[in-house]
Formats: sequence, C-alpha cells, structure tokens
Amino acid sequence: MRRTSHSPLLISMMVLCASGFFQAESDGLKMNFYETSCPRAEDIVKEITAKNVKEDPGVPADLLRLHYHDCFVRGCDGSVLLDSTPNNVAEKDASPNLTLDGFDVIQEIKEELENVCPRVVSCADILALAARDAVSNQFKKDMWQVLTGRRDSTVSKSSEADAELPLPTFNFQALEQTFARKGLTMHDLVVLSGAHTIGQAHCDSFSNRLFNFSKEENMDPSLLSDYASDLKKQCRSLSDHTTTVFMDPDNSGLNFDSHYYLAVNQHKGLFQSDAALLTNEVSSQLVNQLMKRNTFFENFAISMKKMGAIGVLTGESGEIRKKCNVVNN
Repeated sequence: MRRTSHSPLLISMMVLCASGFFQAESDGLKMNFYETSCPRAEDIVKEITAKNVKEDPGVPADLLRLHYHDCFVRGCDGSVLLDSTPNNVAEKDASPNLTLDGFDVIQEIKEELENVCPRVVSCADILALAARDAVSNQFKKDMWQVLTGRRDSTVSKSSEADAELPLPTFNFQALEQTFARKGLTMHDLVVLSGAHTIGQAHCDSFSNRLFNFSKEENMDPSLLSDYASDLKKQCRSLSDHTTTVFMDPDNSGLNFDSHYYLAVNQHKGLFQSDAALLTNEVSSQLVNQLMKRNTFFENFAISMKKMGAIGVLTGESGEIRKKCNVVNN
C-alpha cells in the first residue's frame, strides 16, 4: 500500500480532540486542589522526588511505569500501591506488575505529607505528581499539568491487573482495544508508547522475539536483524528473567526524549507492541510525526493528562490512606 504523507493539520486536530476529551473527563479534579488544605503538598512531592532521582537516575522510569499501571486498572486510584492480604492478592502481585519499582519513593513522600498535613493528600495524587516531577526533573520545569483531587481506592485485585493491562506481546488491534476501554484513542496509544524512551526491560518480556519465534523464523523478522542478534547476545535464554536492557537502543535509557520513535521506525522497537505501531498506516505516520522532540512533548503532555483522569475517585468516594500500602482501619 502506498503511504501518504501525514499533514500537520491532522495531528493538530488530534491534539484538539484530545484536549476536549480531557476537559470532559476531568470533573472532580482541578489545579492546586491542596492550595488551602496543604499548601506545601506539591512542593514536598517535588523535593523528595528530586532527591530520589539524584540518588537513582532510574526513578523517573519507575514512577512513570507505576503511574501507567495504576491508571489502567480501576483508574488512577492508587490501587497498585496496596499490599496483598491473607484474603486477597493485590494488583502489585499480578504477573505484569512483579517488576514494578518506586513504591519506596511514594511511601517516603506520603510519610512526610502525613507529618505536615495528616490524612489530606491521597496516595493516588502523590503518584500522579511524583511521576510528572520525576520525568520533569531533567528539564527543570513541569512537562505536563497534573490536576489533583483524587482519592484512594480500598480495592486492589491481581485478577483485574492481569485482565486490563496492555502486554508487550500485544498486536496493534489488541493495543487499540485495550486503550479504547480506558477512553484513550489510537493517538494516545502512539503518544504514550513514547514513555519507552526511558527505563529497562527484563529479557523474558521480549525474548519470545529472539528464540524460536515461529516454525519459519527463529527471530522475529519485524525486528532489525543486527539489533536482534545483539539482544540475543545479552539475553541468555527464552526464560531469562534477570538480565535487563534499555528499552530505547542507541540512547542512554535515562534521557526523556523522542528518540524512541526513531528506534521504532528503524525496526528497533524492543517489544512486539512497539513494532505493532508500524503495522497500522495512521499510527505509523504518527510515529514519523512524533520523532520531532517538541511535537512529542506537546502531545505527551495532553495524553498524560487524559490518562491521569481515568476512573478517578473524587468527592466522598474512596478514602485518603494514612499509608499507601494498606487501607485505613
């Protein structure tokens, strides 16, 4: 099929549609929700997050992924932060969440906020703010707005995480359907995939592309052969769950930028879900558009605000947890 060029007007229209959706879905959230109830709340989140980023440059990827995984299950309600109990296996112990990290950063922030403003700031808001602040630390300015006013869920089930989270093995149709169930468009899918520009992945999350991929091919033919060979040298086997590699090759894996889209275009997307972005004509052309740094940043800001409004609990719903890993007594 001949590929037509993607006009700047189309991506501008997508941005406008995204903005309209976000306005409709953000009822109950607002800027500076804690302005009177806990005036230093957002400053405290920013300060402790910055300290942790300085100590561990991997924190931005950890918190961004933690926020994603929270919002895609039950909405952005802090349910991913809850521990399992004798009577319930929580989200964090579901298979897709076993490699999540950054819980300690959220708990550190929560403890300080409880000292300053007891039972005021929700864990869900802390996670949304900290994810933004961790990524933004590199730029010394906020990369997207975070509306606040979320409350915390009292429910967390591993079965829901298994059912709702998009997987790295998904094809384009499965990805699009998963995002659509959350009110997110194909545009959001392609834009939010750009988060893979930072962070690392365990080999067993993509090694199916390297070993015995099919009866005809040992390695996934949609993966650049030289890159696949390099990955195969690093990953010892199909079941290697200890070795990690950066998700964005030829990049530090620590710099948040638009390089991910260049890698995808070069058939060096690490996951099958990355490669899948090239299997749809419109998403493939969006990949080309988003290689421009400013275009990516502008669109990522909008899609992150949309994602942050998914299924939020506000008003009298839920609770404000005293500790982020357990419900209140």
